[in-house]
Amino acid sequence: MSVLYIMVPLAFVLAGGALIAFVRAAKQGQYDDLDTPALRAIEDDQ
Repeated sequence: MSVLYIMVPLAFVLAGGALIAFVRAAKQGQYDDLDTPALRAIEDDQ
């Protein structure tokens, strides 16, 4: 039972960190263009 006092807050801290990282990446434009990188991988080299 005492392990829950450590694991539950740790889970909230990790989830909060993941949420902050996602929001920061979205604000910086990481998810703006999702089609071009996939198309660039199948294009022929010049």
